[in-house]
Amino acid sequence: MKPNHALSRRSFVQSLGLGSAALTMAATGHAAEKVIQGFEKEKPAADPSKDWKPVSDRKIRVGLVGYGVCKFATAFGFQNHPNVEVVAVSDIVPDRCAELAKVAKCSKTYASCEDLNKDDRIEAVFIATDAPSHARLAIDAMKRGKHVASAVPAVYGSLEDAEALFKAVKSTGRKYMMFETSYFHPDLYAMREIYRAGGFGKLLYSEGEYFHYMPTPIDSYKGWRIGLPPQFYPTHSNAYYVGVTGGSFTEVSCMGMPSKIDYLQPANNVYKNPFGTEIAMFRTSEGGMSRMAVSWDSPGNGGEMGRIRGQTGSFYNNKYDGLEANTKEYQRPPLPPSVQPGGHGGSHGYLMNEFVLSILQDRTPLVDVAQALNMTVAGIVAHKSAMKGGELLKIPQFKL
Repeated sequence: MKPNHALSRRSFVQSLGLGSAALTMAATGHAAEKVIQGFEKEKPAADPSKDWKPVSDRKIRVGLVGYGVCKFATAFGFQNHPNVEVVAVSDIVPDRCAELAKVAKCSKTYASCEDLNKDDRIEAVFIATDAPSHARLAIDAMKRGKHVASAVPAVYGSLEDAEALFKAVKSTGRKYMMFETSYFHPDLYAMREIYRAGGFGKLLYSEGEYFHYMPTPIDSYKGWRIGLPPQFYPTHSNAYYVGVTGGSFTEVSCMGMPSKIDYLQPANNVYKNPFGTEIAMFRTSEGGMSRMAVSWDSPGNGGEMGRIRGQTGSFYNNKYDGLEANTKEYQRPPLPPSVQPGGHGGSHGYLMNEFVLSILQDRTPLVDVAQALNMTVAGIVAHKSAMKGGELLKIPQFKL
């Protein structure tokens, strides 16, 4: 994802434009929430299916796994895609599994993801289980010949799991994509396209923020969210560099602030984590700097958001400002008429469609395993830095 310097200024001007209608994102405050933050459904400013054309009449046989409090297995719309047949579903809780089957319009159920992975009819699996199980289940599925899409994060607090996941993708040749929602936020999508066209040059500085006030933890399997270190869930913010450039973070100094929330006291969580807010300062692979923040502590304006400054342009407040001009609105790629953008800034449908297209077109998906791990592992190391008072630490690198 390096900028194409062969593009002329004229082609840049003709190909890019940023309209406020296409780039508006609604901030969500805790007081107004009726659903889990991020699950508010976007009302598209334009028809998301305009100019859509099918690339194939083939149906990919997909298995869906995980229907907990977020009901993520169906949130991305696999069951509505014209190139997908949901042939099996799984959740370890029988009532949830039955509800998942009903919503996905699928009659075949399995009591576990491991059992579902053994079904040779299934070509691809979407893993939407508890975060600590993502890597293990993804590796198992790929070793059984399946493509894998996973909810975030790719791995959970383990550098060893990161190495194992990377090795599995490389050795099996299966496609792997992490469904990082920020990638298809209208603003970040525009940032990425402008960067690719050379409109920023190298990024000097970038900021990403994931603010999600949680005075009590969201319900979770075996309580994995209780005391969750903020930088163990870093991809919503880290995408505002990695998802723009395709680059990585090379070293980090991270500071944490002790929380007043009860479950974030070290004695009250299995992680011995004292922090409800962790702010990481990263060095980037371009030589620039990034400040990436994750916080559970403060009510008020929340969500996934970011800003960038480059050598030749910047992107703040949903607007490109730089040495190039923009002449038209910039839209995300079209979706099939049966697929809606969904939640998390209207990203759900686009992520699912990108994964499906990567299989149909036999290409690397947008959020590939290297980008997934470069976003995730940076947070794991950042938390280690915070626990050491901000010590500067090197970050392992992943490259396909």
